[in-house]
Amino acid sequence: MKLVLALAAGLASLAGTAFAARTDIVVGLQLEPPTLDPTSGAAAAIDEVVYANVFEGLTRFGPDGEVLPALAESWEPAPDGLSWLFHLRDGVKWHDGTPFTAEDVVFSIDRAMAPESTNAQKQLFDGINEVTAIDDVTVEIGLDAPKGSLLSNLAWGDAVIVSPATIDDDRTHPVGTGPFMFQDWVQGDHITLVRNPDYWGTPAKLEKATFKFISDPTAAYAAMMSGDIDAFPVYPAPENLAQFQADPRFQVIVGSTEGETILAMNNQRPPFDDIRVREAVAHAIDRQAIIDGAMFGYGTPIGSHFAPHSPAYEDLTALSAYDPEKSKALLEQAGVADLRPTLVLPPPVYARRGGEIVAAQLRAVGIEPRIVNVEWAQWLEQVFKNHDFDLTIISHTEPMDIEIYARPDYYFGYDDPVMRALMRGLDYTVDDAERTEILRAAQERVATHFVNAFLFQLPKTGVANAKIKGLWANAPTQATDLTAVYWEE
Repeated sequence: MKLVLALAAGLASLAGTAFAARTDIVVGLQLEPPTLDPTSGAAAAIDEVVYANVFEGLTRFGPDGEVLPALAESWEPAPDGLSWLFHLRDGVKWHDGTPFTAEDVVFSIDRAMAPESTNAQKQLFDGINEVTAIDDVTVEIGLDAPKGSLLSNLAWGDAVIVSPATIDDDRTHPVGTGPFMFQDWVQGDHITLVRNPDYWGTPAKLEKATFKFISDPTAAYAAMMSGDIDAFPVYPAPENLAQFQADPRFQVIVGSTEGETILAMNNQRPPFDDIRVREAVAHAIDRQAIIDGAMFGYGTPIGSHFAPHSPAYEDLTALSAYDPEKSKALLEQAGVADLRPTLVLPPPVYARRGGEIVAAQLRAVGIEPRIVNVEWAQWLEQVFKNHDFDLTIISHTEPMDIEIYARPDYYFGYDDPVMRALMRGLDYTVDDAERTEILRAAQERVATHFVNAFLFQLPKTGVANAKIKGLWANAPTQATDLTAVYWEE
C-alpha cells in the first residue's frame, strides 16, 4: 500500500512539472537592431526589443494607443498651459541599483534637445524651453506655447529616460528601469533579457525573453513550425497565415499598426505640382487590388494620412475612389501626355509587390512609370534626404504623424500655410474634442489636396504558440511589449 501511495505521489509530482507554465519565450524579429539606445537611433528594431521592456518614459503607449502613466504617476498643466508638472514614482531603481530621480529626467530631455543630439525625433521636444527638477520626485517642463501633444510625444521610444551614469554604454549594454534587464547580445543571432527582480511595478511573468533575428520568410516559417520560435509578432510572409490558422498549435494575431502606406508624389516636381495630376494618380489606384495582391487581403484602405483605429479617424476613401476614366480626364485637362515618372521602391514586401500592381494600374490610364528598386540606405539618401524621385511607395509608421504635412521641407514637398496653422492650433489645444476637430480638418485638407495617393494601413500580422497570452494585437508604436505576456498552463 505504501508503495502504491508513493508511486501515485511521484506521478502527481511529474504531472505537475510537465504541465507547469513556461516562464521563458523566444521571439522572432525580422531585423536586428543596430544599437540598443532608442534615443540615438532611428531604427524601429531598437524599440521592438527595449521599449517598455528595458527602458521607460514619463508616459507610455498602451496596447490600443492610449497614453498611460509610466515613470510619471501623474501630471497636471499650469492654467496658462505654459508648463507641466510631472510627479515621478518614488523608489524606482535603475538596473544597476542606483536610484532614479528627477535629475535623470532633466538629463534625458536636455540631451535629446541639445544641438549635437543624434535623437532621430528631435521635433518631439520642439517648444520645450526648460526642464527643472523641483525635488527628487517632481519635474517641471516649461513650454514656449501650449503643447497638446506633449504627453503623447513623451511616450515615444525616442523620449525614454536614460541614466547619465550608463548612457555611454547603452548602445550595447542598456541599463533602464523596466521589468526586464539586458543579459547578452550575440550579434547576428539573438538578444536575451531577464526579469528585473527589483522592478517598481507589477513584475513580469516571464523570467527570460530571447529575441532571435530571422530575416528570411522561409526560415521564419520553418522556425515557427519546428517550435524554435514561440512568437513572431510581425510575421514577414502573409501568404503563410492561412496555414497557421488551420493548425491548432498556433494563433494568428491580426491588428493594425501606425503605418500609413502611401504612394508618395513629389509635390515640388512637375507635373506633380499640379493638383489635377495628383488627383489623376489617386483615382487610378484600386486600393483593394493592392491589398489583395500584395498583402494577401490584409490591410485597411485609407483616404488620408491617418490610422483607422484612432478615435479622430475620418473615412475619406470616397474622395479618391478608383475611377480610371476620371483619371484619364484629369490628365487631359492638365495637358499631360507621355508621362514617364520614376517609381522608387524600397525593400519591404508591401512596396515591391505593391509597386508592380500600382505600376500596372497607372499604365491603364496612360502613365508609364519606370520602376527603380533600391535598398534602404539608398532610399533614405535619394528620396528622403535629397528628394530625388517622382513617385515612391512607403509606410509611415510613426504614431500620429499627420504633422509631417506641415513641413514644407519634408521629402514630398507639400507647402501649405493652412496645414501649418492647423498643426499650430493642435499644439495649443488640450481639450480632446477640440483636438479631434482639428485632426479631422487636417485629414480633409490633405485628402482634398491629393498630396499623396493613400493606399492602406499596414496590418500587424503576428503568429504565436496558441498558449501564449498578452501579446499586442495592434502596434500603436513599434514595440514588442512583453510586460504582460505569459504562458497559459
